[in-house]
Amino acid sequence: MDPLIHAAAQALAAGDPLGALKRVALRDDAPALALRGIAMAQLGDFIRAKALVRSAARAFGAKDAVARARCVVAEAEIALASRDLAWPTKALGAARATLEAFGDRANAAHAGYLEVRRLLLIGLIDEAERTLAALDPAPLPPALRAAHALVVAAAALRRLQTDKARDAFARAKYAAHEARIPALIAEVESASHTLKLPAARRIANGEERLLLLDEVEALLASKAFVVDACRHVVQQAHTLVPLAKRPVLFTLAYRLAQAWPADVPRDTLIAHAFRTRHADESHRARLRVEIGRLRSLLGALADVSATRRGFALAPCDAREVVVLARPVDETHAAMLALLADGESWSSSALALALGASQRTVQRTLDSLAAAGKAQSFGRGRARRWMAPPASGFATTLLLPTPLTLN
Repeated sequence: MDPLIHAAAQALAAGDPLGALKRVALRDDAPALALRGIAMAQLGDFIRAKALVRSAARAFGAKDAVARARCVVAEAEIALASRDLAWPTKALGAARATLEAFGDRANAAHAGYLEVRRLLLIGLIDEAERTLAALDPAPLPPALRAAHALVVAAAALRRLQTDKARDAFARAKYAAHEARIPALIAEVESASHTLKLPAARRIANGEERLLLLDEVEALLASKAFVVDACRHVVQQAHTLVPLAKRPVLFTLAYRLAQAWPADVPRDTLIAHAFRTRHADESHRARLRVEIGRLRSLLGALADVSATRRGFALAPCDAREVVVLARPVDETHAAMLALLADGESWSSSALALALGASQRTVQRTLDSLAAAGKAQSFGRGRARRWMAPPASGFATTLLLPTPLTLN
């Protein structure tokens, strides 16, 4: 192997992109183009990195299938880092299959972790876990073992399995120190800090307090009747009633739980659920219909009883009713949680991750920018959006999740 190419590759593996560029910056052969592209990606110049990696893939030619597959994996990583979530995933799958066929297990595993990370970003947790289960980290080098542990931790956090996440972070920290890559060590430390940040607010009996993720997990596993405003579900122990697609019913459940054990006046419920200040008989008739629907959905968990002035929640088995609210009272918390990951997002990637239309996302971004909560750079298709991190709060429960919970 060319000694300069080998030295540049070693520098990149150790997290030293400038050292790699010193060796190949003036070369235009295929291996040098690929290494320059990866170095530029590590330095944050994703546009230049993408162009260099594509040039390298063309320069390798059809005969060098392994090298071209590695370029595809590198381009996929650049796309993920720049939050281009619409990047063709079939190309990554084909590259992964090629690498496995030729015995390049390390890069094949790396491609698999890229797939898992993208699936987690767009909320497809079940599919991400299935892909992750097929990956064995044991024979991999330390840096990839750390990457494996990090995605295990990320999936566990989305499932609110804090013990599993804590164990995965410990493995990631050990592997990162074994790899001796400062950037990787810092990434693990930053990710594991999520467990020490408030993730939600507990509202009960007129009192509020912040909860860590493990406290949220314990609350949801208890016998308390919980109205979860982070994921828009009603839950008691392992029984879940998803209401993400029923906003009126969720609003009613939220207001009734917030007032428990007292009742809520009819006019108050109408004002919040139907967004009107002046209630008439048609609104009261609609309220009775929606209360009947909520009562039917809650089933054996709770009843909604009529009182002289309104309605009251009456849990069947639970001794406590708790509202689990977001740690910050923000209308567009899910979008801010995505923007706060430190990467730059396109509006199309945000729309894909949130399951919303791009037009709706663009309107929301414009309103956040006007309020100073988001900022953009670039123009046209190159326009990207960022926001400062939500300081002091874990964004785990703000991120989008699948609507079908069971």
